[in-house]
Amino acid sequence: MATTSKQDFYELLGVPRKAAQKDIRQAYRKLARKYHPDLNPGDKSAEEKFKQIQEAYDVLSDSKKRQAYDQFGFDADRQGAGPVEDAGAGVQFDFGGFDFGGSGGTSFRDLFGQFFRSGGATAQGPMREPGADLEYQITIGFWEAVRGTVKKLTVAHLESCPPCGGSGSSGAPQACSTCGGSGQITQTSGKMRFKVACSRCGGTGRVGVACRTCGGDGRVRRNETIDVRIPAGVQTGSRVRVPGRGNAGTHGTPPGDLYIVTQMEPHPYFTRRGDDLYTVVPITVAEAALGAKIEVPTLDGRAQLRVPPGTSSGQKLRLREKGVPSARPQGERGDLYVELQVVVPKPVDERVRNLLKELQKLEPEDPRKDLFARAGA
Repeated sequence: MATTSKQDFYELLGVPRKAAQKDIRQAYRKLARKYHPDLNPGDKSAEEKFKQIQEAYDVLSDSKKRQAYDQFGFDADRQGAGPVEDAGAGVQFDFGGFDFGGSGGTSFRDLFGQFFRSGGATAQGPMREPGADLEYQITIGFWEAVRGTVKKLTVAHLESCPPCGGSGSSGAPQACSTCGGSGQITQTSGKMRFKVACSRCGGTGRVGVACRTCGGDGRVRRNETIDVRIPAGVQTGSRVRVPGRGNAGTHGTPPGDLYIVTQMEPHPYFTRRGDDLYTVVPITVAEAALGAKIEVPTLDGRAQLRVPPGTSSGQKLRLREKGVPSARPQGERGDLYVELQVVVPKPVDERVRNLLKELQKLEPEDPRKDLFARAGA
């Protein structure tokens, strides 16, 4: 029966016990980015969490290790069990004469944990890690964000080493000096002896000469210039995913992804909030008082806006679907909000002053008559 303790590997990765390998890999990548020591310098708790996540992924990503973990967990007690073979890749346990129930005995959890922490090697080869994701930030213009664009970027990332094909070794493989070519080493815990895959050769019994180009890592760093399509509707903080353009994985595992984080430059006339646009348009006193049809600028050119009679300065009118095309979901569009600002004429001409005085006589109502009552003054 599988364990349900705090260190349960499925709980660590946040996936159900029947999760597919694709879901386990995605959960691992997300958590690895969050707790990676390079992104949390000096944070011991994050470093420990990263190690736990790495250990959990090492087990659950390997079908044989996962099967053994699902069957025995960490705390399963096995009384008087005989030899158990292939509980994990390249491992053999000898339980003869060993008592798991005694107070001074070694628990199956200790043994199981020691096996899975023996370097992450399997009989199929050295530890394989998927490529890490990369993140780059770019600044784009307002119109590039609204309409979409293609940006040429130079990205520094790890790619598979060409001379060794990502294997990390070159030349004819030789017998491993650690295990003598057997592919297994013997470890003991109390009265118990067990064999695990050799961490140096990964259980194959043979090792190659380290590639001089990559130093045995199987990857080299290089700059690559790529064209990235920025879809219409992105804004500051949007993340554009470029599949397979992150760091290469070790020993042929899939590469990570590249994420482009956009920073949008402001516009002198439009203010953007989500997919909606806001702007200020001046109108005359006559247009505000009598109403009018005026033209206002939009992303698509000029559009007519009807100003209702008696409009006050600061009143907002909406033009539907004249905002920014939405990146998610595509096909939808925001609105344009126009704030009307009444421009009062300057009485520089005697005729204008007389007209304003006449208007004051025709409309003697004081707009501030209730101001002090509302303010309680």
